[in-house]
Amino acid sequence: MSLDLDRRGLLGAGLAGVASVGWSTGATAAKPAPLAPGRSVADFAGAMKAFRGVVGAEWVFGDEEAVAPYDKAYIPDPAHRYKPVGAVCPQSLEEVQAIVRIANEYRQPLWTVSTGKNMGYGMTSPATPGQVVLDLKRMNRILEVDAELGTCLLEPGVTYQQLKDYLDENKIPLWIDVPTVGPIASPVGNTLDRGVGYTPYGEHFMFQCGMEVVLPSGEVMRTGMGSIKGSTAWQAFKWGYGPYLDGLFTQSNFGIVTKMGMWLMPRPPVYKPFMVRHAEMADVPRIIEAMRPLRVSNLVANCNLMMSASYQLAMFKRRNEIVPDGAPLDEASLKKAAKANGLGMWNTYFALYGTDQTIAGVEPIIRASLTASGGEVLTAAEMGDNPWFHHHQTLMQGGLNLDEIGLLRWRGSGGGLAWFAPVAAARGVEAERQTALAKAIVERHGFDYTAAYAIGWRDLHHIIALLFDKADPAEHQRADECYRDLVVQFGAKGWASYRTGVNSMDLVAQQYGEVNRRFNATLKHAIDPNGILSPGKSGII
Repeated sequence: MSLDLDRRGLLGAGLAGVASVGWSTGATAAKPAPLAPGRSVADFAGAMKAFRGVVGAEWVFGDEEAVAPYDKAYIPDPAHRYKPVGAVCPQSLEEVQAIVRIANEYRQPLWTVSTGKNMGYGMTSPATPGQVVLDLKRMNRILEVDAELGTCLLEPGVTYQQLKDYLDENKIPLWIDVPTVGPIASPVGNTLDRGVGYTPYGEHFMFQCGMEVVLPSGEVMRTGMGSIKGSTAWQAFKWGYGPYLDGLFTQSNFGIVTKMGMWLMPRPPVYKPFMVRHAEMADVPRIIEAMRPLRVSNLVANCNLMMSASYQLAMFKRRNEIVPDGAPLDEASLKKAAKANGLGMWNTYFALYGTDQTIAGVEPIIRASLTASGGEVLTAAEMGDNPWFHHHQTLMQGGLNLDEIGLLRWRGSGGGLAWFAPVAAARGVEAERQTALAKAIVERHGFDYTAAYAIGWRDLHHIIALLFDKADPAEHQRADECYRDLVVQFGAKGWASYRTGVNSMDLVAQQYGEVNRRFNATLKHAIDPNGILSPGKSGII
């Protein structure tokens, strides 16, 4: 049997004993991914054959080599636990419905992804064994953009780049709001994981409006005003009537979102970005205390990033450019490298949006507060072509870049990255304590404190980038232990993650308590009795 035929799904149908005895390309046998508990090879083979009947053989993947692109992740996984058994790529709502019905028939679990590019949280890796990736990348239509209302309706395979290009090509004066790796990420997928961006529309789920969802039964439900025949307000009014349902489909496995409405920001007449440079690591609480009243009052309207020098440098530099391999990343060396690149030990980015008159009115107030905290308030004119400033200047106006992929090259060639994102209230003392705890944990495991704070209206997301070399087995193992240590120790202080990767979903779910877990399980078992939709997502089985 040729590899070409294998790619078209024949081995994926189980015809060569896949997932039970392994298979070979003629040299050494590969260890197959395990099936889901209680499922047989015959069940898997039947499901894959039926999937091919829905989407065509070229869009079903089940042999080892064909599934390999879905088996790439940057998170710590030394035991290779998060391995998909196959993949299927529908192109329409009707195909998703058919796949869900087949999955019920064969009890074959599906792990749903939009574009699968959340690189610090697991990419397309499923949280439990034996899942077939339901890859929605082919569902990539921009269904509607309303320039007057500032709304859009998207399928999950649409990328931020695609949406921005559409707005630019059609000269529609609306901005998107993007995460850091926006060009390849999905607005639908990022919103469903409750991601954030950097304009005033940065709280993505807050600016979502209306969903179309395939339920575990295969039925289709539209939330909010979308269930009303002839409604013109599906993307205009969030709530509809009765219980608000949209939130149930974020960070959950209760349904498959096939369409989502979003609000887009009108392009302001004037956009003015700033960086505030602080010289000392110990300035953390002063920065937070200065910025919080500006955020709460909405004088600073966008979610701003407070970036450590190490995180910033890791985007464009290599660790061994700052200290020799094997040496600790000491503060003196870090400060020297930061200064040489126009950075402080903390660099906080925000922007003002409005007219010349409104910006002229609020800028002196903001400058006075941030200068009193010990910071230098710098503009684009002062920062010139500084690449770090340019990166954030771009993000804060809904622009796109892939600069942060550079983090993968910080330590060696192995490309290991896991984001840990505990939440706290926006108080300086909490940020100070979190910084000290994180530094102690990562340095004890032999890693660097590369982190940022996203300062929301009243909250802090402490974004710790655990950077390691996956090609070094010992370092990979230490990274896994370090990440779990972070989750456990921060949770013990009341600082649980707001979002996490497949390597820690169950561990984080435990921190939210058994009542929450039982409630989620009750919903799951009621609407998905066969457990076919993304078992293990957010710790929900």
